[in-house]
Amino acid sequence: MIYEGKAITVKEIEGGIAQLNFDLQGESVNKFNRLTIEELGAAAEKLKGQKGLKGLVVTSSKDSFIVGADITEFTDLFAGSEEDLVANNLKANAVFNAIEDLPFPTVTAINGIALGGGFEMCLATDYRVMDAKAKVGLPEVKLGIFPGFGGTVRLSRLVGVDYAVEWICGGAENRAADALKVGAVDAVVAADQLLAAAVDLIKQCIDGKLDYQARREEKKGKIKLNAMESMMAFEISKAFVAGKAGRNYPAPVEAIKTMQKHANLTRDKAIEVEAKGFAKMAKTNVAACLVGLFLNDQELKKKAKAWEKEASPVKLAAVLGAGIMGGGVAYQSALKGTPIVMKDIAPAGIELGLKEAKKLLAKRVEKGRMNADKMADVLNSITPTLNYGDFKNVDLVVEAVVENPKVKDAVLRETEDAVREDTIITSNTSTISINLLAKNLKRPENFCGMHFFNPVHMMPLVEVIRGEKTSDRAIATTVAYAKAMGKTPIVVNDCPGFLVNRVLFPYFGGFMGLIRDGADFQQVDKVMEKFGWPMGPAYLLDVVGMDTGKHAGDVMAEGFPDRMKYAEKTAIDVMYENKRFGQKTNVGFYKYELDRKGKQKKVADEETYKLIAPVVQGKKEFDEEEIIARMMIPLCMETVRCLEDNIVEAPADADMGLIFGIGFPPFRGGALRYIDDMGVDKFVELADKYAELGALYHPTEKLREMAKTGKKFFG
Repeated sequence: MIYEGKAITVKEIEGGIAQLNFDLQGESVNKFNRLTIEELGAAAEKLKGQKGLKGLVVTSSKDSFIVGADITEFTDLFAGSEEDLVANNLKANAVFNAIEDLPFPTVTAINGIALGGGFEMCLATDYRVMDAKAKVGLPEVKLGIFPGFGGTVRLSRLVGVDYAVEWICGGAENRAADALKVGAVDAVVAADQLLAAAVDLIKQCIDGKLDYQARREEKKGKIKLNAMESMMAFEISKAFVAGKAGRNYPAPVEAIKTMQKHANLTRDKAIEVEAKGFAKMAKTNVAACLVGLFLNDQELKKKAKAWEKEASPVKLAAVLGAGIMGGGVAYQSALKGTPIVMKDIAPAGIELGLKEAKKLLAKRVEKGRMNADKMADVLNSITPTLNYGDFKNVDLVVEAVVENPKVKDAVLRETEDAVREDTIITSNTSTISINLLAKNLKRPENFCGMHFFNPVHMMPLVEVIRGEKTSDRAIATTVAYAKAMGKTPIVVNDCPGFLVNRVLFPYFGGFMGLIRDGADFQQVDKVMEKFGWPMGPAYLLDVVGMDTGKHAGDVMAEGFPDRMKYAEKTAIDVMYENKRFGQKTNVGFYKYELDRKGKQKKVADEETYKLIAPVVQGKKEFDEEEIIARMMIPLCMETVRCLEDNIVEAPADADMGLIFGIGFPPFRGGALRYIDDMGVDKFVELADKYAELGALYHPTEKLREMAKTGKKFFG
């Protein structure tokens, strides 16, 4: 054994060829934490001094090569100064350089996935062999940073500027065939041939058939473009990427600027430029928020994993109420491998549900993500029915009928009589109390909420709602089923609107108040979209549907009359009365027309201003800061209340629910992190400034106490 550590071992395997193997003890995956980097440096020293070695292959004993850096270390690391971050990166890069500078050829055998620092390790060797089913990539921009272990330097020289920009700024995982096509890897083989192929490449280098030194020098040299070519490549890339990323995500453009700065430098100087650019991005609030989101997401996954241990298996599911929502649930369940029965009371409903599933599957076939045989298999996993005859074998039911308590009550009681005693029944209600719906059930312990968001196939969140009598088994089984469907489940306690809608409607309340006080709804939309929302509140109401908004608003008003009941008629009421339900009727706050591709596009409608005139008290110009404050304070305050009322267990649950459920701007981290970033004391001060607008703007006593004591929601 040449070297033996807790993450890395090095041994000679044959004819002077050594194998450096990553196998981080106590972990299911390899990652670059401080220990691994230190051991890699020590291993490189041993290899450099070992006599008789002719080559090195780099491998992994885990299912994946290396998943990337240990992001749990980022929070402490990024809290340091820019100078400290630069020094830390240069120290790590010295280790990667030591591998690259070994006095013999090196090859990495890539299995599973090699992402971020994992792929940068691969780039440090002379050649790369890849398992045909493996994936590689540099996803750092998704955390508000860019590669910092030499990735911008080596990849831009290996594959050229255009491909390097695409890979680094897009942050995607790339399949083996694509990696081979652009030159990021040198060979693709079956998994069982990986080590043999890597050893064969070393032997070709030893025999002089491959000039590894020339390859190495090319990677360590300057980018081979003249001044004009370089300027054109980088300037065009910057303009294109800036348009795609938007101003709220600076890392992709900064990555290009960094590559442009080091294009005419050799490796060591180029890496210094990369380290400075990396440190600059690591110190941004965007990086702090996106790293926080990643850690929150890991926390949610841990909770879901714990629930899964208590779950009963769901081998067959059922959805009640076909239609668009039911069809979406059936599609998602069947696609992810859980067969499902889809029941409706009318053939037209079944037809609509199947049509929705077929449409979504056809799109996958069209995009090459599925073949026709697989599409047929998925469709065959959906069993349409007009009666309860097939329900005796069902393990979990999703009720997705009309949002009406009486209708839901009747359907749920019918279902309970049709299924086994251990079957879990869930309701896809968006606002109706789970405790209310459980009142007439014989087995309320087997009942909970399972709130999907529309469109089901696109929205990642599922709220799993616990009623007073809901058992842990019901929650665990529902969480496990949501995960099996590829969703992110968040367990919440019962209350009107649960988490997401309870928080969303105060946001709409802020919007109604702005319209009442004379704000232009189009200006409010533009300001909130600039703030980072995917769509402004008027547009969002049009997409949700004014009828849905009115109904949910009434439920919220009844549940929280002190702050969600309006004394006067609102703009939503006006839209509803005039049957301007939004996109579904082609007119709401905006008009909707079909574009060239047959998709709805919104256009301004002067009629809206005439209709809402009776509920508007004059006209007033609002600046951006006031619009943002009046929109965000109610939303953030209600999120605080949800946490205090134990509707959600932790700040991470609340923030992730809003990001996954209503598109809260990810680069802002969530409502509670937004308060933290502003400062709890500053947020309370801002809220007090708008106190005369009503209870939606009033801080809770606990929040005031946090402001006084300097506490935060996170850390």
